[in-house]
Amino acid sequence: MRVIKTLIMLISAAAIVAWLCYSFWVAYQPVPPVIQGQIEAQQYNISSKVAGRLEKILVKKGDIVKKGQLVFTIYSPEIEAKLDQARAGKDTADAMVEQTEKGARTQEIGAARDKWQQAKAATDLLEITFKRIENLYRDGVIAEQKRDEAATKLKAARYTENAALQLYQMTREGAREETKKAVAGKARMAAGAVAEVEAYAADTRIVSLFNGEVSQLLLQAGELAPQGFPVVTVIDMKDSWAVFHIREDNLSKYNKGQEFKARIPALGEEIYTFKVSHVAVMGDFATWRATNTSKGFDMRTFEVEARPPAPIDNLRVGMSVIVAE
Repeated sequence: MRVIKTLIMLISAAAIVAWLCYSFWVAYQPVPPVIQGQIEAQQYNISSKVAGRLEKILVKKGDIVKKGQLVFTIYSPEIEAKLDQARAGKDTADAMVEQTEKGARTQEIGAARDKWQQAKAATDLLEITFKRIENLYRDGVIAEQKRDEAATKLKAARYTENAALQLYQMTREGAREETKKAVAGKARMAAGAVAEVEAYAADTRIVSLFNGEVSQLLLQAGELAPQGFPVVTVIDMKDSWAVFHIREDNLSKYNKGQEFKARIPALGEEIYTFKVSHVAVMGDFATWRATNTSKGFDMRTFEVEARPPAPIDNLRVGMSVIVAE
């Protein structure tokens, strides 16, 4: 009986010693490194090219917006005034084009013809008068001075008639081709000015160009919105990824295209698959130093992006992602 008790004590002592040795062995085993990242998502800032006062903001935080949905409107009387001015300039340019294409009016052509006929009649009269004076001069009735004066008046009348004829012909022909091209160019410039102002006017009604969830409203209705200022921020959680900073001695496990498993504590214990989509080409500054400087060296980290194969439900920006090796 005594032998059995002694044997039991020896076995118990051996078991205790073995358990203590195993505990010390486990305690001194190196802990597997835990890599932690966080969720990022595509973010869009919705702004306007036009500065003005916010008239209405049609969304609020947490709203799901669709592509093409009206988000906010801007009141800008300056744009409306510029649009009226541009349209007036276009109307003027179009009228000038129409005028050059049609040519002079019938009344203008008639007036030019009458001017030419008037000058022609004056020339005919002076020619008859000059012939009479010429005959009187030959007969010695009048002085040479009178003859020269009549000749000069006849010459001037012929010039006047020729000028009136050319003006009449020019009126009938209409504007020159160069003038027509210049006027047409001005009309195109005016049309471009209208299109430009209309584009600015259209940008007073801002729609979302993307699907997503409203995360921030940086201004409220009634406030002045500077040109290009992000009034509403939209985040598309369907375009999300995880960002990790991997130490260079572990980087070989995260090459582009490789898949790994990770857990998102905020969503429970479920394991998700991620695929490396990007590895930074430049490392960050040293973020970890070896304890034994005689054997170790400074380590740099590289940013690694990994995307889930399919969107994850209830995922939010900033959630932690844990990869345990």
